[in-house]
Amino acid sequence: MMSGVSDEDESDNMICCAACGVAENENIRLKKCNACKSVRYCSVQCQKDHMPQHKRACKKLVAELRDEILFKQPESTHLGDCPICCLPLPIDDDKYIMMACCSKMICNGCNYANRMRELEGTAKSQKEAERDLMKRAEANDPVYMSQVGVRCYQEGDYKGAFGYLTKAAGLGDAVAHFQLSCMYYDGKGVQKDKKKEVYHVEQAAIRGHLRARHNLGFIEKAVKHWIIAANMGYDGPLENLKLEYREGLVSKEDYASALRGHQTAVDAAKSSQRDEAEAARIK
Repeated sequence: MMSGVSDEDESDNMICCAACGVAENENIRLKKCNACKSVRYCSVQCQKDHMPQHKRACKKLVAELRDEILFKQPESTHLGDCPICCLPLPIDDDKYIMMACCSKMICNGCNYANRMRELEGTAKSQKEAERDLMKRAEANDPVYMSQVGVRCYQEGDYKGAFGYLTKAAGLGDAVAHFQLSCMYYDGKGVQKDKKKEVYHVEQAAIRGHLRARHNLGFIEKAVKHWIIAANMGYDGPLENLKLEYREGLVSKEDYASALRGHQTAVDAAKSSQRDEAEAARIK
């Protein structure tokens, strides 16, 4: 029986070195260009030889890939959903807390309900809570390390803050990336560094950190960032878009879309339990 794939088709499917044309086989493994990942080489020498003609296309592909990742609308903020009620966590810092036992964030509504249950005799002792925190520290939990790093920063311990935040950022924590961007912007504990500031604020934004996304709108003078943040329920960027719309710098369609997205995100985070918690907090 004849094969359905011709010799020409097999040739087209072969992976070859972009410089010398040698095909990949059991003895030769080609490596991708570290920057654009779009071409492969059989050796470092071939990569060096091919760089003059590949350099321009490589830079263009890297820029396109960066924009594709950076401007993708995240499915949620860096906080995600409350693991108890499964609703999106509120954006305001004072409307959720971190659980010492697992470093997960829960909304004030669920925390309030837990406290009501604890009043019936199931509350953890202070020592038990402290043991939980120690376990998170020993496990190198990125959320816990990030929280400690932020606390160190607020207390003026910039060296300690940098150590904790760097570890947490290395494990992908959005808050740590954002706080590091602030440190490089302010020059507190580190030398001011615009390149590192932008790198960390971009990493935070990609992970759904809305204040980082808001800041990027100013840094890059790109309203796309504000539209993304507004669509996730953040108020500040929506106000910026309103001003830009009045100046004729944002289209009516984009502004209207951002308004609808913002309202949808705000509505998705509402619950009667959270309203009860807010009412109790105000009292």
